[in-house]
Amino acid sequence: MAPDPWFSTYDSTCQIAQEIAEKIQQRNQCERRGEKTPKLTLTIRTLLKNLKVKIDTLKDLLLRAVSTRQITQLEGDRRQNLLDDLVTRERLLLASFKNEGAEPDLIRSSLMSEEAKRGTPNPWLCEEPEETRGLGFDEIRQQQQKIIQEQDAGLDALSSIISRQKQMGQEIGNELDEQNEIIDDLANLVENTDEKLRTEARRVTLVDRKSTSCGMIMVILLLLVAIVVVAVWPTN
Repeated sequence: MAPDPWFSTYDSTCQIAQEIAEKIQQRNQCERRGEKTPKLTLTIRTLLKNLKVKIDTLKDLLLRAVSTRQITQLEGDRRQNLLDDLVTRERLLLASFKNEGAEPDLIRSSLMSEEAKRGTPNPWLCEEPEETRGLGFDEIRQQQQKIIQEQDAGLDALSSIISRQKQMGQEIGNELDEQNEIIDDLANLVENTDEKLRTEARRVTLVDRKSTSCGMIMVILLLLVAIVVVAVWPTN
């Protein structure tokens, strides 16, 4: 497995910082002896530029690793602490180069004393978790990749469940639409049947009235016939 580019860059950046501290100390010793140091000064200035470029590269690599979830949030915080220490070291080296700060060999002790004054413990001095104790950078990275893969698998499973629930919801919605259509058809059928029943009822009523009228007419006709017969019947 290829080494992590962030740690490779970090190691080379630390080496540059160490080289700058040594060059500054060498320049200061030469100046105390009254020697001119233009070549050393130019070398230190070039190394300081390289240090700044390396630190910017580390910032970009860390941001990319965190945003693309190549590393866990805990590992991102640990690398950020390392990066902050490098930025502080760069600032102290620059101040020492300009003869505005402490000697390079005192930078480390000043950092430790400043940390103690703040009362903030260095996270790298804390006890290492059991999960990563005794593991190298590559092994820690593999462990982080495994955790990320497990998290991705869990997210995939959750996404699958949500997709199935969405599909079920759509099917239920389609079924409800079909049921509503059936209900609408039944309502229309009932309405049509009711209208037909009312029409037939009106017809029956009309026929009944006609039948009653016809019966009365027949009775009247029979009475008239009887009267005529009686009137014309000869009497003895």
